[in-house]
Amino acid sequence: QVQLVESGGGLVQAGGSLRLSCAASGILFTINGMGWYRQAPGKQRELVATITRGGDTNYADSVKGRFTISRDNANNTVYLQMNSLKPEDTTVYYCNAQIAPYPYRVFRDYWGQGTQVTVSS
Repeated sequence: QVQLVESGGGLVQAGGSLRLSCAASGILFTINGMGWYRQAPGKQRELVATITRGGDTNYADSVKGRFTISRDNANNTVYLQMNSLKPEDTTVYYCNAQIAPYPYRVFRDYWGQGTQVTVSS
């Protein structure tokens, strides 16, 4: 069974930085796109950033120039470096990956458990 395990959330002052990590674990799987989303209470989950297997990236306008997504394909891990954090970035962040377990024919979305990011003013 494939799982996504996140780490790196926490409390930081405005203007500070945090780095989120998300590692996929399991047996016999392959990963296509990966990304980060966030969801505030009572709101829809929104895209933060995505990255293809080849390294092409896409960012929400609200985080462009402040956040950087990257991945390590050899270790099935995706990262989100968050700089110049603002109080409005406070919410739960979720890792996402399109994964196909063996025999690698059908990809579907997998989600991490979520990690809280709190930015104080």
